[in-house]
Amino acid sequence: MNRAVPISINAFPASKQEAVWRETLASLALSGRLPKDAAFHFGEISIKRSPTQACFALLRSTAQHFSALSTGERHVLIGFVNYGRGHLTDSGRRAAEFADGDIWVCDPMTPFSVQFRNDFELLLLQVPRERLTGRLGRAATVPTLVLGGSVSAAAARPMMRALTANFAVTEDGDLMAAETAITELMLSALLAEARPEEDNATQVQAAHYARVCAQIEARLREPELAVADIARAEGLSARYIQRLFEGQDRSFSDYVRHRRLEQCRRDLVNPEHADRSIAEIGFRWGFPDQAHFSRVFSAAYGISPRDYRKSSGPAVETRWTRGRPLHSGVRPSRPMPAAAPAHDDVEDVPRLPPLPRDIGEPGRHHLPVSRESVHWGYLSRAIPPVLRVRSGATVTVETLTQHAYDDHERMIAGDAGAESVFRWTRDYKAVDRRGAGPVNASIFGRGAGEGFGVHICTGPIFVHGAEPGDVLEVQILDLKPRPCANPLYAGHAFGSNAAAAWGFHHDDILDEPRKREVITIYRTDAAGESGYAEAVYSFRWMPQTDPFGVVHETIDYPGVPVDHAKIVERHDLLKGVRVPVRPHFGFIAVAPRETDMVDSVPPGYFGGNIDNWRAGKDASVYLPVTVPGALLSVGDPHLAQGDGEISGTALECSLTGDIRLVLHKRGETEKSYLNGLGAPLIETPDAWLLHGFSYTNYLRELGRNAQSEVFKRSSLSRALRSAFRAARKFLMERYGLDEDETISLMSVAVDFGVTQVADGNWGVHAKVAKGIFEVRDP
Repeated sequence: MNRAVPISINAFPASKQEAVWRETLASLALSGRLPKDAAFHFGEISIKRSPTQACFALLRSTAQHFSALSTGERHVLIGFVNYGRGHLTDSGRRAAEFADGDIWVCDPMTPFSVQFRNDFELLLLQVPRERLTGRLGRAATVPTLVLGGSVSAAAARPMMRALTANFAVTEDGDLMAAETAITELMLSALLAEARPEEDNATQVQAAHYARVCAQIEARLREPELAVADIARAEGLSARYIQRLFEGQDRSFSDYVRHRRLEQCRRDLVNPEHADRSIAEIGFRWGFPDQAHFSRVFSAAYGISPRDYRKSSGPAVETRWTRGRPLHSGVRPSRPMPAAAPAHDDVEDVPRLPPLPRDIGEPGRHHLPVSRESVHWGYLSRAIPPVLRVRSGATVTVETLTQHAYDDHERMIAGDAGAESVFRWTRDYKAVDRRGAGPVNASIFGRGAGEGFGVHICTGPIFVHGAEPGDVLEVQILDLKPRPCANPLYAGHAFGSNAAAAWGFHHDDILDEPRKREVITIYRTDAAGESGYAEAVYSFRWMPQTDPFGVVHETIDYPGVPVDHAKIVERHDLLKGVRVPVRPHFGFIAVAPRETDMVDSVPPGYFGGNIDNWRAGKDASVYLPVTVPGALLSVGDPHLAQGDGEISGTALECSLTGDIRLVLHKRGETEKSYLNGLGAPLIETPDAWLLHGFSYTNYLRELGRNAQSEVFKRSSLSRALRSAFRAARKFLMERYGLDEDETISLMSVAVDFGVTQVADGNWGVHAKVAKGIFEVRDP
């Protein structure tokens, strides 16, 4: 696979970001210039180079001008504007305006510039000039223009939009097919929309030439193809066709040979044809004699077909490693799909009326948990806030574990807040939607939301003045377990751990039955002062029938009532074992901007299901704001968790926390290292925790099906690379180290740990002890 190399400029210190952006643009033979007095805020570039010498690039950034660098490369640029507005300039004069969905063409042989007036996303295709100019007539250059209403341009738009949406997961074969299709459509659009100059062939001759070329393309595989065959097919004389080609300074036979060789060159490096011999490929395109094919190919390209195939194959990076190399496979998928289809509307998002809250002074607020103050299994920028506060406000926020129905007597009974959320009878379901899937459960019939997301999230909380580009600091002042409300268990609090089907362990079980799921109930003191938890009992999951009559063979839908008459409790377990408690919020998130319905399971740049036990008392969690008001939600409360979260869950226990919300405005905060924050950052009294994920912004990186693809493609190597880059940037910005100092320090003093392998988007964190800098930064 020809994997994209995403270059996120935000991974570099602020002082270097603009220079890195310009350097990356230069690799595409482009120069960029910001508007006067404008600051560089963000930039991302992903580049894929086709074996056929074409190049695809996906660019996102702020308003700026692009122009061609004089590199001597002979490429034509085709641009698809996914979003953004601006204009095209040809030889110093404005050629045309463009907007969302437009396609433009530029030839660096003629001076041009592309000006974007706002944030944009651009798919750029560079193709060798001869693939267009040789078939456009005698024009030395391709005209610079924004394509309009031709049928070919209209056909190209959805293709380029789909390529943009799925750019990260396209492979060599996809790129080569897309390049061919787009080039052909652009050729047709240019012939239809760009009028030949007066000193070129007449329009009639140009049209005839295009028809002849198209006929040749359709018949390249005929070994005996002759000018007479084309003449009969098009109703033209053979002599007239010869004169058309003479007008292009070439002969008919030269043109046919050139097009055949181009197709052979593509197939030699196309993975789909890797099992074909060189002779087969030559024969496929009209070369019946292998020796003749090799001679003409070598004469045209200066390299034999065999050597070309070898030299153009995918590069394989070989690194020395100690021990046996490990297979870098993907984790087994959950029994439930990890994501829902993209939603273009949010009609089924609960639109609860905002609770009346004063936003005058920061003050203190209490956010109790109830069916009116939670959303279950998803994030959305469209959920109305249940609380509005100003920066500096302190909020007591109640949270519930989605596993409370594992033991109704100990974790729900008598608790009005929990009962209002979990109540589910044959006739009534308090919180219907549980997950980001369809409300009508049209995929698996599990229930509304399909369980594509599982966490009970309290919120969202709207922070007055928060805008995209700011950073929200969540200071965790205190965390306490939610006491059991059942008088039979007074003085205790309870939690649940599931060794579930999505756990990392599940395909490596020794004892029978090997596909079992086991629930373990733990107990701690209600005051949260003992510092430990003990196991009470465990049971193996048995098929459960929910109140609506749906049978759940596995733990595939959150909040299913467990009928204890169907399970066998085991009480003789973990005797004498005390689990140290580390209360923390597993889920802390601001609303992502990319789409309206986001599965709560995979974490990302917005935070979410980070599952780092250090997000507890006296810690601060910093999150990049991407929607107005930030829309903070918290949930997935944990009483304890080990790094890795191997079995699939932590010790899930309802908690109540006191948090303070502090807004850091972009460019105004004293903590300058927060400017451009691209992923969650945790600060504890003695350390910094930088987070990396397999895909930091999987909603963008993995295209239209991102919420399912992330579960298939996660890897620890990608997560470690992400954490390394986050730590490097932080050390360079926060402590003023140069890159060489930073890399040395990371290897000798920074601890990299596996945060979790349970959440689809695997996580690695880098722990930077503050004591390292005690003398430098007292």
